[in-house]
Amino acid sequence: MPFHFDTAEYAGRQAAARQAVQSEGLDALLLFAPESQYWLCGYDTFGYAMFQCLVLTAGGELHLLTRLPDLRQAQQTSTLNDARIHVWPEYQGANPALDLKALLSELGVLGGTLGFESRTAGLTDFNGQLLRAALPGLTDASDLIPALRRIKSPAEIDMHRKAAALSDDALDAALEETRAGAFEGDILAAMQGAVFRGGGDYAGNEIILGSGPGALLCRSHSGRRHLLAQDQLTLEWSGVFARYHAAMMRTIITGEPPAAQRAMHAACDEALAACEAAIRPGAPMGDVYDAHAQVFDRHGLHHARLQACGYGMGAVYPPIWVDFPMFYEGNPLIMQENQVFFLHMILMDSDTGLAMCVGHSVLVTPDGTERLSRYDTGMLIR
Repeated sequence: MPFHFDTAEYAGRQAAARQAVQSEGLDALLLFAPESQYWLCGYDTFGYAMFQCLVLTAGGELHLLTRLPDLRQAQQTSTLNDARIHVWPEYQGANPALDLKALLSELGVLGGTLGFESRTAGLTDFNGQLLRAALPGLTDASDLIPALRRIKSPAEIDMHRKAAALSDDALDAALEETRAGAFEGDILAAMQGAVFRGGGDYAGNEIILGSGPGALLCRSHSGRRHLLAQDQLTLEWSGVFARYHAAMMRTIITGEPPAAQRAMHAACDEALAACEAAIRPGAPMGDVYDAHAQVFDRHGLHHARLQACGYGMGAVYPPIWVDFPMFYEGNPLIMQENQVFFLHMILMDSDTGLAMCVGHSVLVTPDGTERLSRYDTGMLIR
């Protein structure tokens, strides 16, 4: 199967990761995050729900320890040859952490300084306990690969652009289905179908859809309803191409929106522009949150806003498409050129029962941002 990137791209990533491991004084890094594994060698699977680990030594060797069902997955999606793919045996009482320990011994790094990733869905607490029991004294190095992944290469930016185009296509499909009497399930099917027809993938989490009172929710839920003649529909979704995301968020109104909701939209539009203006290389992420909060507070909407207004985008796996860090108060992390962020201006007013959300993904440019969506931020009324 073809890789999503060429040999030079993977070689550059692996060289950067090897240098980072050496700079941290590690003899090896144990990678449990599926995003790290995918970025380094293309290995693409949801098998991280079980125990699997990609080992990167300071000398640059990559070895994968995984289950038998993922053997061919590794052979067909990764740059690893068969000698670098190891299968741990499954039987009652099996402990894959001990198989990892044996592999590290074979690689000559068992007695050295070992880093590992703990902040990932790829290492459950149960497996983490097995790991620490087998390999005491591990050093947490959860930030090492994410720091490298934040800055996107030209090839990765192209993937984000394709994802953004699929997000736009999904909104096209949603708007075509959204009207009084429309069934939420039909809207969801149209959006997901547009992504698939465009060659895209499943997103890192479900499309978030809620109408009526459910428009004030920031999470998906089971159960579907039909839209009323006067209604509100909040959507948060992402087109995905080669696992790369470009999320969007909008509230669509059926019927005539009340004046209060029009005012909420005007505030969201202003806040989004303020956030874009605050994004520039060398500035801290906290500046973006402050820009969002100041606009909403000036409009008297402090009670309806959230405590974050966006986060990084990248090639990510379920359960969520958030590629940390987030825009929150006081975040000191410096933004850099060629990062991709999702900005979401969310107002959920429990007092009035009204919602309004506007959001899209942006690329950090040398002097600001580039919107990746072809949609403007005008109010959507059906």
